[in-house]
Amino acid sequence: MKPWLISSILFIATLFFPATAGESLQPDNLFPRVVFHTSLGDIKVELDRSRAPITVNNFLSYVKTQRYNETIFHRLIADFVLQGGGYNLDFEGIATLEPIFNESGNGLRNEQGTIAMARTNNPHSASSQFYFNLKDNGSLDPGARWGYTVFGRVMEGMDILQQVNELETAHHQVTGWPDVPVEPIVLHRVSLVPEE
Repeated sequence: MKPWLISSILFIATLFFPATAGESLQPDNLFPRVVFHTSLGDIKVELDRSRAPITVNNFLSYVKTQRYNETIFHRLIADFVLQGGGYNLDFEGIATLEPIFNESGNGLRNEQGTIAMARTNNPHSASSQFYFNLKDNGSLDPGARWGYTVFGRVMEGMDILQQVNELETAHHQVTGWPDVPVEPIVLHRVSLVPEE
C-alpha cells in the first residue's frame, strides 16, 4: 500500500474514531515503552506510535485507567499466540472502550515477539484484547482481507514467552473455552516506562 494512501486512511480514521486518554501519555514519544508485570515475570515492550497511533493510544488508555490490572491471559495456543487483556481472574469481561480503526496496513508484520490487537471477524472491532505472537504468523497479516494490527515488539522477556509456549492448556470448565492455561497466567499490571 502506498505511504500517502496509508496516511490518508489514518487521517480519515482519526475523524471517525476520536482521540483517547492514552494520547496524553508521553504524547511526543513515538516509541513509548511499557512493562507487563506478569505472574511469570516482566516483559518489556516498545510500542510503535509512528505506525499504529490509534492502536497505541487506545492501548495506553487501558494502561492509564488500570483496566489491565489483575487480568488473565485466557488463550494460549502453542507456536501461535498468547492472548489477554479481556478478562479478570473470574473470567468476567473488563470494561472496554469503543472499538478502534484497524491499522493492519501499517507495514508491521505478525512476527515472533510482536504484540498485536485481537478482534472479531469485523476488522474494526478491536478494543482491549491483545496477543503476543509466539511464532511468525503471516496468516494474520493483511492481504486480500484486513489483517490484525501489530503495534509493538518485545524488547526484554522473550524467555518468558518461550516458557509460556510450553505450558499446558485445557477446556475451561465454566466458560467451555478451549486453549485456556491450566495454571493461570496473571497480568498484574502494565506500567509505562519513564522517558529518558
